[in-house]
Amino acid sequence: MAELHSQTGFLQAQGAPLYYEVAGQGEPLLLIHAGVADHRMWDEQFSAFAQHYRTIRYDLRGSGQSPYPAGPFAYYEDPTELLKSLGIEKAHVVGISFGGRIALDFTLTHPEMVKSLVLVAPSVGGTQPSELVKKFAEEEEAYLERGDLDAATELNLRMWVDGPQRTPEQVDAQVRERVRVMQRHAFTVPVPEGAENLALQPPAITRLSEVRVPTLVVVGDYDIPDKLELSQQLTDQIADAQLVVIPGVAHMVNMEQPEQLNQAVLSFLTKATNG
Repeated sequence: MAELHSQTGFLQAQGAPLYYEVAGQGEPLLLIHAGVADHRMWDEQFSAFAQHYRTIRYDLRGSGQSPYPAGPFAYYEDPTELLKSLGIEKAHVVGISFGGRIALDFTLTHPEMVKSLVLVAPSVGGTQPSELVKKFAEEEEAYLERGDLDAATELNLRMWVDGPQRTPEQVDAQVRERVRVMQRHAFTVPVPEGAENLALQPPAITRLSEVRVPTLVVVGDYDIPDKLELSQQLTDQIADAQLVVIPGVAHMVNMEQPEQLNQAVLSFLTKATNG
């Protein structure tokens, strides 16, 4: 394996530091992690993708080493600031779960900066939560109000790692533990009184026809029904989008089946680059 050119650092963006890492050379590739994780969820992708691309990953606000700003901020503007600080005009963008929502919002806001888009089990702004997701959110809030961070974390593992079709015992214990550490840390990150997330308006779900870049949608067949239905909707409404369903895996596709995910993404990127 070739030696990678790598760097880490903090960027001052939207009033607070943003932690990022860069490795490899070639066309830029930005990785945006899930809400239950931080940049470390991409460990199995970062080095693999950096063999072919200049690969960037960062911690979202309130995750890992990136604190919340003490004022209004937009998640989808952090990629703008980060790429510009690195001298990058255009990048391939990969986002998973909440990171998929950010990737899509970023693409709609700055289409000139996106060469291709990969959405893995994404959330999308403007969608209505199902009863399953509402119940999850209510239970999570109840645990957090009681200060039971361990129970709130386990609830997230059951929802987003195990999925509705599996018990914890049927899931890779190392994957569960890695997500547990990242999610529990996120619950301890303080939220300044003035922090306010500015959602994209109009929301992305009403603007899918605006996406004009090559797009790949990936989802695991054990994920919650919302994600399977939304992935199909994205594929239907984004021009020429492709859908890949990975069997035997729930929401954390890239951690449970890294080789399959990497192969699907690298194959797509090769076509997007040369197409």
